[in-house]
Amino acid sequence: MAARKGAGVLELAVLGLLHEAPMHGYELRKRLNALLGMFRAFSYGSLYPCLKQLLTDGMIVEDRPDEANTPLALQSRRSKIVYKLTADGKERLQRLLTEAGPASWEDEGFGVHFAFFSHTRADVRLRILEGRRSRLEERLESVRAALARTRERVDSYTLELQNHGLESVEREVRWLNELIGRERAEQEQQAQSAKRIDQDMPRDEGR
Repeated sequence: MAARKGAGVLELAVLGLLHEAPMHGYELRKRLNALLGMFRAFSYGSLYPCLKQLLTDGMIVEDRPDEANTPLALQSRRSKIVYKLTADGKERLQRLLTEAGPASWEDEGFGVHFAFFSHTRADVRLRILEGRRSRLEERLESVRAALARTRERVDSYTLELQNHGLESVEREVRWLNELIGRERAEQEQQAQSAKRIDQDMPRDEGR
């Protein structure tokens, strides 16, 4: 189950990056490391099986621009392959970006979904943010309860580490509260604008 979840996170990251621009493997690895490395230890060995599966499924295609005018006998097997998103790949990405279930709230899933929020519908963004906040609030309760039980039995360094973890979660909850507030305000503003436009539209009273 964990492996499947991790594969889904990687698939979303690959499709999302290729949606921005075609890339060869080395560039894609660098971008993925910058994106996923913040949330987990990204294994380069997991990238190529993911690319192979996406190729098999028709989500991406390979292109060798350096070999377009090169005789076959002189073409190198190590030439740079550029990966491009297909129409099916774009549809798959859009489906992944509409997912707002628990997997999108966890540490790995949330980070990658958040990285592509500019391509995500407003209502989906809000569900993911609220789900993430709810998950962290549950974590806060658990950490606070553990601190209350062990505060008198641990050394000062362990206590500092536990307090640091608690403060980190509290800080993220405050950040999420700000984001959720902005998202709701923007959605309300858009709804009011749409309502005013609808009210200002001329009515054909004869119909």
